[in-house]
This record gives sequence, structure tokens and C-alpha cells, in this order.
Amino acid sequence: MHVLVMTVVHHPEDARILHRQIRALVDAGHEVTYAAPYSARGVVPRSWVNGVDLPRAAERRRFAAVRAARKLFKSMRGKIDLALIHDPELLLAVVGVRKRPPVVWDVHEDTPATLSLKPWLPAFLRPPTRFLARLLEGAAERRLRLLLAETAYAGRFKQAHLVVPNETWVPDTVSPPGDDRVVYLGWLSEARGVREAVEVARILQPYRVVVELIGYADPQTRPLLNQAVAEGVLEWRDFMPNDEALKRLDGALAGLSLLHDEPNYRHSMPTKIVEYMAHGIPVITTPSPRAVELIERYRSGFVVPWQDPQAVARTVLFLRDNPQERHGHGSRGYAAARANHHWPNSARRFVTQLEEWAGVRR
Repeated sequence: MHVLVMTVVHHPEDARILHRQIRALVDAGHEVTYAAPYSARGVVPRSWVNGVDLPRAAERRRFAAVRAARKLFKSMRGKIDLALIHDPELLLAVVGVRKRPPVVWDVHEDTPATLSLKPWLPAFLRPPTRFLARLLEGAAERRLRLLLAETAYAGRFKQAHLVVPNETWVPDTVSPPGDDRVVYLGWLSEARGVREAVEVARILQPYRVVVELIGYADPQTRPLLNQAVAEGVLEWRDFMPNDEALKRLDGALAGLSLLHDEPNYRHSMPTKIVEYMAHGIPVITTPSPRAVELIERYRSGFVVPWQDPQAVARTVLFLRDNPQERHGHGSRGYAAARANHHWPNSARRFVTQLEEWAGVRR
């Protein structure tokens, strides 16, 4: 089948979109046209997709991107078997288009809850915008097919929908955790603990333990990170393609997940924790419920209080000085990730479901 995948919000190298879902479709022998903001993000399409450049939807500048996506969708509706969209904004690009193929919305997050984290949205607009987001979700459920990234999202919808969790590729073998480098992989923002990570790096400097941050930072936190790098406090590698970024986890002392206590994080599977486990390194996380559940079930790391850099640093030094603890948490996490969170196990269900909706047989 021929699938059109569209995003105007996510990075074209987004791990869930490109490295999991699109890769699974291509590996199953399907053709994929991937429309994403390549130019705006300064990247080029991978050779194994048909790349189409779209504008980026950023902060309040979103309508031009939605219009471009709608124009593309209308021009390709007769050439594709199914469309897969990844942004709530793109619901406006596909709803109401006549004679369209099946459209699937992959629900990544609790859209109404995330609005409280958008600094560009004035506070007085957030309640009505959340209400409109709920209405839009209801309309999408009636008119489109839905996939959910979290079982916790099911309560927002009236019908049952397939859950395709944010799992990861777990390597066949991993290096043992080292003793001189702590890593963070993912989006960098205030709510995701960037200030705490910088403070942890300052505390650990005299102990010769480096904090390495890998990921795109929002405009509000970039000055803080640039200053920390200029002062030699930490290493920040900015955005890296997921397949390259994951390699940086190998041999680290521990992986950090320092989310704040925000509504959107309380019921979401912290993907970075699974990625740390998949690469055999201990996890240090704040006590969001899903994170605690993972850590306690698999005994793969430590839970620290909210916004407490001192506690994080103490845990890092404990792991550095206790190789047996370090290796034990890392190996238990790796075994659990390989058994329970290896992406190919979900990839089969994902591809089969899309084939069924498109009316395509192998």
C-alpha cells in the first residue's frame, strides 16, 4: 500500500514517526510519502521515503502549515491508500475533504493538558482552547481512525482504539554502564527539568562526572544552556537523529528523567526511561506515576524528589562509587526492555492494523 504520513509540528527525524512507524511500514514492503518540515528543521528526507517539504507550525504561526498540508492531501488523495497524521492541527487539513482515503490520527499526547505548558498561549486563552481541543478530539473520533500512544489516553474517547506504545529498538547486546558520564535524551524545556539538569552538572563538576544533554531545546531554555556550555558546566549536543542519539547512551553511568509534576506527564509512558533501560544504564527519575511504576517493577533505577538537584547528584555519586549497584540496575533494565518493550513486537500490530483499514492484503 501507499501511505501518506504528515506532520507540521514534529521534527522530521522524530523517533516514533520515522524510526518506528515509517520504518516498520517500509520494512513490510509498503511505500511511504513523508511530508514534514524538512527545510525549517534543516534536514533532508531519508532515502527510503518519498519526502515532501511542508512549513513548520510553531507557536502562533500554524495556519500556513495547515493550509499547505490540506493542499497536499487533496492533491494526493487519489494516489494513496491511507493517510497517517501526527498533529491535532492536521485534523483541520483532512476533515471535510471529499472522496478521501482512510485517515488515521496517531494520538501522541494529551492535547488539552499540554496547552498549560505552551508559553506562547496567553493564560486567559487556555481554558477555551482546551475546550475546543476536546471538541476537536470528539469530531476526530467520529470521522477518522485513531491510534493511541498510551493506554491512559483511552479515557478521553468513547470507543476503544488500538494502543501502539512508545517502545524502542532494544539492541542485541549493550555495553556495561561506565562511571564518568550522565546523559539526558529528549526535548529540553523548563517543565522537563532543564534547570535541574544544569544544577546537577554544576554539583558534579568537582567529582569529574560529566552531564551530557542530547535534544532540541525550546526558545525559553536555549540561553540557559548556551551559558552553561560556555562556562564548561555541561555538554549539550542539541538535536541528533534518534538512531545516532541512542548510541550516545551506551556506556553512560545513568540516564536522567527530571520531569516536573505536570498534568500531561502524569499518565504518559516516559519513553526516555525505556530507552535508557534498553541501553543497559540505570535510570534516575522524578516520581511521575508511570516512571515510578517502571522503576519499581523492574528495579532498574532510582526515584528522586521533584526539582531536587542535590538528590539527583547524590544518587549519581552513589552509583559511581558502587559498580555492583550500577551494573545490577542496568542489566535488569536491559532484560526487561528486551522482553517487554522491544518495538518490533508492536510494529507488527501497527502495520497489520493499517493494512486492514486500507483494505490491503499482503
